[in-house]
Amino acid sequence: MDVRRLELLRELAERGSITEVARATHRTPSAVSQQLRVLEREAGLPLTEKAGRGIVLTDAGRALARSATDVAIALERADALWDEFRHDPTGEVSLATFPTGGQMLLPGVLHRLAGQSGLTLHASDRDPVSEGFPDLTNDFDIVVAHAPSRPPSLWYGRGLSIVHLITEPLDVALPPGHPLADQASVSPSDLIGEQWIGVPWGYPFERTLYDISAAAGAPVNIVQRFADTRVTEALVSSGLGVAILPRYTAGGAYLTSDSLPRVALKPLSGMRAERHIYALMRPDRAERLAVRTIADLLRAEADAIREANPTRS
Repeated sequence: MDVRRLELLRELAERGSITEVARATHRTPSAVSQQLRVLEREAGLPLTEKAGRGIVLTDAGRALARSATDVAIALERADALWDEFRHDPTGEVSLATFPTGGQMLLPGVLHRLAGQSGLTLHASDRDPVSEGFPDLTNDFDIVVAHAPSRPPSLWYGRGLSIVHLITEPLDVALPPGHPLADQASVSPSDLIGEQWIGVPWGYPFERTLYDISAAAGAPVNIVQRFADTRVTEALVSSGLGVAILPRYTAGGAYLTSDSLPRVALKPLSGMRAERHIYALMRPDRAERLAVRTIADLLRAEADAIREANPTRS
């Protein structure tokens, strides 16, 4: 069987439709369908069947798609071994990161990469809910993702390579001059009655707000919701509410104006508030020496951030 046609079958298993496979592989849908029909003749068994207006894989198709993954891993491993003999992690690596993850990690990673000739990193930002990060691995070599705690089971179900980078504390952001701003930490009961700048439904920080509500025995009053932490920080700095913000990227250089100071970040006492940041990769891409090199740079930068920011409690 032709390896390229096997890869199309694997893409169909990952993406779910001929149209999406065509888009990802820069082919027409008819060309993808034709190649899959040829593969079906080579296999001697039906690999797809109609389902409504689309198609799905048969049991044989799913089994062969899993074998296609094994083939892709073996090919990438062979290429990586050759690169290691040449000591040459060259090529281009694509990376997707959620905004604050990029803010935290990318400057240091790119500075570290500057000394690595022949290796180019193309990074862009994406911001799905936790369950949406695995889908990005179809289009990017590395996806920097976050989750409230352990990786969701859905991530493991995709057979991804998952590398834990860092655990980032989540702090309560208070306006300057707030009555709690002079405390070393704040408890859920301290926050009863506050107005909150929250996050969109389904975003990880929302779980922390629920935990605060449960620990305080009182509801949290969410008056605004934003995905962009810079907007949240601006509102908190202006005295319009309090919020949960990630410790390593909030309260830094960002100001709403010259006259407004930074927000005050206070750790939560009596409960755990954190997010876990991971690098996700499809297993074949994780074998590439260039991809492994970027993953190592991410780990090194995460270690440096952790060492520079001892845990407060």
